[in-house]
Amino acid sequence: MELSHINEQGRARMVDVTDKEETYRTATASGAVIVNENTMQLIKTGGIKKGDVLSVAQVAGIMAAKRTSDIIPMCHPLALSSADISFTLTDTEINITATVKCKGSTGVEMEALTAVSAAALTVYDMCKAVQRDIEIDDIKLMYKSGGKSGEFIR
Repeated sequence: MELSHINEQGRARMVDVTDKEETYRTATASGAVIVNENTMQLIKTGGIKKGDVLSVAQVAGIMAAKRTSDIIPMCHPLALSSADISFTLTDTEINITATVKCKGSTGVEMEALTAVSAAALTVYDMCKAVQRDIEIDDIKLMYKSGGKSGEFIR
């Protein structure tokens, strides 16, 4: 996905997508939050004082996907048709997956990556009082489809 371009005067600008064909586009990103077993137990049992960690992180991820163009300067605002955030838990990891969809003239990779990032940061924020050495790791694009460049599978 083209995010910015340097014009003749050496200034950054948004890529002009006026003439690009609207297609169905989807992107999936993933990442992980690594916590200790005590913190994971608190997350699973609702023992974190700030509330239900995964529910709040899920809402944060969806909100971030919808507002990506407000925080990533060269992203186009998109009318998303779907944003889904899911979690898989192990003894010490919260694996986050975000899938974002739209019909438009530019891709949704940044929205999926932003959703995972915001969800991970929310987990960190909600759990930092009980564990200071939480790690956020391995945020990456897993899949994208649509547009001129077609399909990407990691």
